[in-house]
Amino acid sequence: MPESALYPIPAHFSDAHITPEDYATLYQQSIEDPDAFWAAQAEALLSWHKPWRQVSDNNLDIGQARWFVDGQLNVSVNCIDRHLPDRADQTAIVWEGDQPDESQAFTYQELKTHVCQFANVLRHLGIKKGDRVCLYMPMIPEAAFAMLACARIGAVHSVVFGGFSPEALKDRINDAACRLVITADEGVRGGKAIPLKSNVDAAIKEADCVDSVLVVRRTGDAIEWDAARDVWYHEAVATVSDDCEPEWMDSEDPLFILYTSGSTGKPKGVLHTTGGYLLQAALSMKTVFDYREGETYWCTADVGWVTGHTYIVYGPLAIGAKTLMFEGIPTYPEGDRFWQIIAKHRVNAFFTAPTAIRALQSLGNDLVTRHDRSSLRIIGSVGEPINPEAWEWYHSIVGEGRCPIVDTWWQTETGGVMITPLPGAHALKPGFASFPFFGVEPALLDEQGQEITGPGSGYLVIKQSWPGQIRTVYGDHQRMIDTYFGVYPGYYFTGDGALRDEDGYLRITGRVDDVLNVSGHRMGTAEVESALVLHPDIAEAAVVGYPHDIKGQGIYAYITPMSGIEDSDALRAELVSLCVQEIGPIAKPDQIQWSPGLPKTRSGKIMRRILRKIAENDLKSLGDTSTLADPSVVEDLIAGRHTS
Repeated sequence: MPESALYPIPAHFSDAHITPEDYATLYQQSIEDPDAFWAAQAEALLSWHKPWRQVSDNNLDIGQARWFVDGQLNVSVNCIDRHLPDRADQTAIVWEGDQPDESQAFTYQELKTHVCQFANVLRHLGIKKGDRVCLYMPMIPEAAFAMLACARIGAVHSVVFGGFSPEALKDRINDAACRLVITADEGVRGGKAIPLKSNVDAAIKEADCVDSVLVVRRTGDAIEWDAARDVWYHEAVATVSDDCEPEWMDSEDPLFILYTSGSTGKPKGVLHTTGGYLLQAALSMKTVFDYREGETYWCTADVGWVTGHTYIVYGPLAIGAKTLMFEGIPTYPEGDRFWQIIAKHRVNAFFTAPTAIRALQSLGNDLVTRHDRSSLRIIGSVGEPINPEAWEWYHSIVGEGRCPIVDTWWQTETGGVMITPLPGAHALKPGFASFPFFGVEPALLDEQGQEITGPGSGYLVIKQSWPGQIRTVYGDHQRMIDTYFGVYPGYYFTGDGALRDEDGYLRITGRVDDVLNVSGHRMGTAEVESALVLHPDIAEAAVVGYPHDIKGQGIYAYITPMSGIEDSDALRAELVSLCVQEIGPIAKPDQIQWSPGLPKTRSGKIMRRILRKIAENDLKSLGDTSTLADPSVVEDLIAGRHTS
């Protein structure tokens, strides 16, 4: 790839929370004396019921992480109650419904009322500290109320994305032995009803652990009802008090379980605890987004994903922010919905995924520029590496060339952002996640497990513990050790590859299983994908390796064109030339498949595992495709598969 452009820190960020000098000083302290650094942050950013006895007790060799040992606090108190003296009448949550004429706002005082009522309903249903509660909800305010209500009484929530199938839901309910499922009659997304309650009914036919199903009325349409098991939330909440004493939790008590896909196909229940996770969320929210009092912040994720946990609910509310929740999709009712919402609510900070950015870019600039985006101050990217071309469009068109992009790298397992530029501290390079967050010490390892110094590419690992670190895989602690701490003893293994340039900037090159080895040359699939989408006629590209008799691995490229573009030999030749031009002859795709649709999860991630199996003609090992946003895409790809 050509040398990346460098965008200096904008002059209007000279008063940012973190300046270049602040970052240098604080980062050094966070690595050299992490206990002192994190203790100071915990005292400044959180309210504690009981002080900790020891800041940390960690051992990466065995995956042990304990932070603020024997300290006590409550997450809902930190997110609500402690703000009331100063912010009772300030807006905490802005909700934007699927339809553009639906929106609501909740003050911090109103949020406390709703959360306490919800918590009392949970207690009335027999839920107590340590019980697991499954949330299978649309993106409605009650989803946030339910999460915070669980936290208030010490129940452990397990949020399952509302687009998952009954089978996927069943597996997650059973794995965590959830006593209660909280759902809605239906969800609404892109103008379509989603049969949430019906899916729950199907799932718990094989989930004996469930005692009750609590149902929020969203659409009011008819649903099946089991009077012995099902409870309407609106009826239950009418009978309870709006005052609920919090359960004081040990810093290491579980806060939530969140399932993430595993390489074996069996989902991993990542468990996060209370004190360390909340601190990671609060500090990163404040500094990564340079959040200022009264600003409107919008993360477009769903609470079914870790981004929604940390950067819609817990992080923003912990620092007293105004957070926006959106029920719908970026292209309903039209392709300008995101930009319309930014103008409507005067959004100051905007956090979305590269998949959405690329999809909206393909619709043209006019849908963006027709809306007022003058309120925007910071824009962010999350979920996967963003290719430089999409970065440039996001920066120049959406951000009008004046908004820094925080290109964040982190994982469900890390709890919060781990690598990111800070808007007032770092010049920006398109496509680079840039520099480690406070307390994060990354390293690159070669094939022999030796650290690479200076510029180079390798396996991305983390060298010391951080507060938001995964504590266990629920019910299978050994799996956590084997997956994250056993591959390279003494390190947390991210499963990602990364490149460090001569200036120390880090670029995520993709999952390690997305690293190509073509004739002995290693390259990330993201590098090839970035070259392909340089072409103005290409909206998206996904690249995988497949067995090649001569090269060992060949390059198989799935190409999604811009609207109205037809396949042609000339276009294919241009794409091959781009790869040669941008990377070298070794990056020339061996196969190019025209792919109007790609298999994506509901959160927008491309399921490269499926693409690899199709490229390898291993169609018996495709695995479960029911959790894809559009499972029919797989059949189309198989039909178009190259056999040469």
